[in-house]
Amino acid sequence: MSKITFNEHQQRVLEANPNVASVSNRAIQYTPEFKIHAMKEYQTGKGPAQIFSENGFDLTVIGSKKTSSSLNRWRTTFRLYGEDAFFEERRGKNSTGRPSEKDLSAEKKLEKAEARIKYLEAENELLKKLEELERQAKKRS
Repeated sequence: MSKITFNEHQQRVLEANPNVASVSNRAIQYTPEFKIHAMKEYQTGKGPAQIFSENGFDLTVIGSKKTSSSLNRWRTTFRLYGEDAFFEERRGKNSTGRPSEKDLSAEKKLEKAEARIKYLEAENELLKKLEELERQAKKRS
């Protein structure tokens, strides 16, 4: 989450922008239409700061890092799911959640299980080594 906090005046100014759906003291939710517009502008070669400033945002208030990170997230979403993804919520109560395990093939399930076993075995080995080191340290003192 962003380190920037918005005071009440900044929140009111941001909420007055038609491209903003809502604002809290630490986060801005943009409208799906703005996200799509921003992606199209980005594809024409405009930078994040230029896109946001042309659409009425004060970069000193929201910060240039926030513009870049927002555009990066949107670019990934746009590439994976297309424009429609901006109109559906994939977080919170209404989300469909993680992809179902049922969709995985038997080979993929086996692969995941083997990777998990390897991880857990390595974790056990590490814990054994730590216990041994603790025992040795107690003997010395």
